[in-house]
Amino acid sequence: MFAIKKKYIVDENQAPIAVQMDIKTFNKIERLLEDFVLVAKMKENNPKDKLEVNEARAYYARLKKSAR
Repeated sequence: MFAIKKKYIVDENQAPIAVQMDIKTFNKIERLLEDFVLVAKMKENNPKDKLEVNEARAYYARLKKSAR
């Protein structure tokens, strides 16, 4: 784990309302979250949803046409 250097932003009652951190730390946290979600999505993938190469090419060609 890495240490997160953070500053708390408080309201007039000294209640914390936000956290400020450097952009390098934010980018690292964002990357870790994206990786975590990607792995979770990959684990829930149904093997029956697999496409063969030619099926995948046809599917993506249809997507490209519908995006125009």
